[in-house]
Amino acid sequence: MKHAVLAAVSLAALQSCRVCGTPERIHLLERVDDAAIVRVYADGFERLAPRERALCWHLYQAAVAGRPIYLQQRCAEGLDIQQLGEELLVHSRGIEPATLFELRRYMKLFWIHNSPYNNTTARKFCLQIAPSALVAAAEAAQRDGARISLRDGESASSLVARLGPMLFDPEHKPMVTAKRGFGGLDIVQASAATFYGSGISLRRLEGFDEQYALNSTVVIGASGDIEERPWRIGLPDAGIPAGLYALELEQIVAHLEAALPLASDPMRRALAAQIRFYRTGAREDRVAYDVAWVADAQSPVDTVNSFVEVYVDPRGVKGAWEGIVSYEDPRKAAQIKAIAANAQWFEDHMPYAPEYRKPDVIGISARSIDVIIETGDSGPITPIGINLPNDPWVREHHGSKSVSLANVIEAQDRSASPRARAEFAWDAAELARAERWQSATRDTLVNMHEVIGHASGRQAPERQGDAAQWIREHYSTLEEARADLVALWFIADPKLAELGLLENVEEASLACYEQYVRNGGLQQLRRVPAGDALEEDHMRNRQLVVHWIEKQHPDALARVDRDGKTYLRVLDARKFRAACGELLALVQRIKSTGDYAAAKELIEGHGVHFDPRLRDEVVARYAMLDVPAYSAFVFPRLEALRDEQGNVIDAKLSYPESLEQQMLEWSGRR
Repeated sequence: MKHAVLAAVSLAALQSCRVCGTPERIHLLERVDDAAIVRVYADGFERLAPRERALCWHLYQAAVAGRPIYLQQRCAEGLDIQQLGEELLVHSRGIEPATLFELRRYMKLFWIHNSPYNNTTARKFCLQIAPSALVAAAEAAQRDGARISLRDGESASSLVARLGPMLFDPEHKPMVTAKRGFGGLDIVQASAATFYGSGISLRRLEGFDEQYALNSTVVIGASGDIEERPWRIGLPDAGIPAGLYALELEQIVAHLEAALPLASDPMRRALAAQIRFYRTGAREDRVAYDVAWVADAQSPVDTVNSFVEVYVDPRGVKGAWEGIVSYEDPRKAAQIKAIAANAQWFEDHMPYAPEYRKPDVIGISARSIDVIIETGDSGPITPIGINLPNDPWVREHHGSKSVSLANVIEAQDRSASPRARAEFAWDAAELARAERWQSATRDTLVNMHEVIGHASGRQAPERQGDAAQWIREHYSTLEEARADLVALWFIADPKLAELGLLENVEEASLACYEQYVRNGGLQQLRRVPAGDALEEDHMRNRQLVVHWIEKQHPDALARVDRDGKTYLRVLDARKFRAACGELLALVQRIKSTGDYAAAKELIEGHGVHFDPRLRDEVVARYAMLDVPAYSAFVFPRLEALRDEQGNVIDAKLSYPESLEQQMLEWSGRR
């Protein structure tokens, strides 16, 4: 699971900053609509050994090679749109300037979200030119040498006509993940994500036993029956045929195999297991990879390259592909390691029923990392904390690995605007607390969420296995709320002061609660410009926590109007914490017992719908501030250094000048 964060950015404050006496650095590269494009720096890379830097280069290439998988998962037309848009930008001579400006804006959003669908709202954004202007641009690009992929007999005009509904019509496939369905369509039928073929519905899936639940597309076969098409390369000698994404997976595996001789022994075992999983697609091979990956808690370089999170699937079953390459920065790891070392204490002091606590917490490792690259479901919009693997059996029997993305967090900090805090804080005292404690409490909250939150709790005896099979489409929201509540419960515990993680826990926890309700109850609504419902799991979970406490404990949290503006006030931090504990106990019971009806009632009652008038107010207040709503990141590039035989023996790091430059480099067009 990932801890997502929304960031607001001040354009004026962030053009450059000075770090530790080094020359001024550019962090904010540009702004695209509501998105800030922020550069991530990887300062510790040069401290790795040449062998480790060469290893990073191979893993980096594997992360780039998998990007087309995620583009196809989010949108059937994704690769066609990418290919057309990038060819037009590379061969732009002759394209009318206004058309080119809009094409560039659209493609930047496409790259940020890996599709024409907003990463948070799940809603489609459209190209704001006439179809005829796109045809003219495509024809001009062809004259300039563009190699636009066309089907047999297809012209630039007919290509635009084929892609037109996706590019120009907001009502055509309007949502990538529609967790409520609409227009008589269920959640599977209404979602544009490509995990299910034509004719598949929730009803058709009832009773169907998925052998490749995480890594397959479910379709109607030639016989008219439901069948799975696994995502795998295949093993012909073992009678395992190739599946979907075989070409892309072959390219990933080629780079992973090249990385094997450079990896530590524990990492080599994990990579070998993942290579086998990519070939067979079998669950037991994926579990073997998870186990080996968790066991590797010491290698300085690490990677995630697999089908991982299930947020994009409306059923919460299919794994979105992602690639991450990172290295540990021991200087930044003290807090997260202290939390992990005391995992059993935290488990023993949970506010939920003892029968749902783990008697023996095992295998929790925690690291602070700097990322070199994140692709697919992890980038350019990136989490700031990760706890994996998601498989509950692996967690229970082998543990989990939690990481805090230190250089991403640093980039967030250097791109944060104080103006939004000032706008939504109730008074000067609340603002002062926010400014003093935001960095410290944010780090602690994220680390507690990942290290303790996701790794805590156990299933009831009658509900062993993955709780997602019972909670279904509500599982991801419920699990994110559970992890948040664990962090909110312990942020006020004196244990944190005892461990040296927070000073003045009483004031720090109040500041943390105030920040949480400002975001979860008000500020995040800016990300949903239309409608009256949230679709993204993290947004739902935050609103669920805030709205439930506001309704059930008005003596802890109150909504207040002043001068035509709405504020949320934490009236009593101790009562707020007690409310978090009460809600956590409820959420844990729902998860542990697999109570679908209770999950549905809780989430749909508090986490989904909002007052659009409040959203309009929040949007108007932000309009006065003129700050972006979220950040997307440009990562370092790696250049291979080779010996006379062509072997990669080292790698050199540098920084792209723009998001466009990075994306065109990744696709081989620059």
